[in-house]
Amino acid sequence: MSTRLKIAVLGTGMMGLPMARRLARAGHEVHAWNRTRAKAEPLAADGATVHDSAADAVRGVDFAVSLLENGAIVGDVLFNLGVAEAMPRGSLFIDMASIQPREAREHAARLQALGVQHLDAPVSGGTLGAEAGTLAIMAGGDETDFARALPVFAALGRATRVGPHGAGQLAKLANQMIVGITIGAVAEALLLAERGGADPAKVREAISGGFADSRILQVHGERMVQRDFAPRGRMTVQLKDMRNAMATARELDFQAPITALFERLYADGVEHGLADLDQAGLFVELAQRNGMQ
Repeated sequence: MSTRLKIAVLGTGMMGLPMARRLARAGHEVHAWNRTRAKAEPLAADGATVHDSAADAVRGVDFAVSLLENGAIVGDVLFNLGVAEAMPRGSLFIDMASIQPREAREHAARLQALGVQHLDAPVSGGTLGAEAGTLAIMAGGDETDFARALPVFAALGRATRVGPHGAGQLAKLANQMIVGITIGAVAEALLLAERGGADPAKVREAISGGFADSRILQVHGERMVQRDFAPRGRMTVQLKDMRNAMATARELDFQAPITALFERLYADGVEHGLADLDQAGLFVELAQRNGMQ
């Protein structure tokens, strides 16, 4: 690697930890912070410096990468915990959390008033993609800032600039609409096959390679067949994304009836005790509606 960058990573949960680890192993100087410090401590073994304060983590950095839970938390960390004030003027804040486009635009404007640049760059690929460095990265912001961020993105996956501030979050909402709806389609189809007497594992195998094949059929369909709902991306996170999509649709005066249906299905699953399951746990909700265990 020709350039060693100084990068803060804020939020070291299921996605943030492996992404921070990849940045450290790529040779960058990584400074990590998480509200629960114990979740960031494993990064010390990879040479990262773990901080008690988010503001301390970003002092003197070239880039700060956010992998926080939602837009309200991103705003709190930026403007109430002192991160925006502590970041060097001219540095770049890369928000890789999944938040509402409106929130991303608001954060960008407030940061730019302080002399800090902003990209919204949410990702798709889950924990497997985070660990392998194969994430799809959807970036919104200025072209010059996107070009600056490419050495950061190189350790994490494939990045595409899709438009101005907020556009990255729009792309992520589109991604999550497709993911959430397709998980439901796969779950319902496999359950129908099972109810009718077919082997759902063999049905999945039979339709692989045809027009119904997809990454969702391969990854989440396998989890459904194996009844493996250990969380990689939780039901609650998928529900948050569907709700963000619906909120954005209302702002744009756009009708999204399919997404509205699946927002309700994921909400029902969470209300029925499935909150901590993998997002493929929608299979459990649909199975229970049909008296199938």
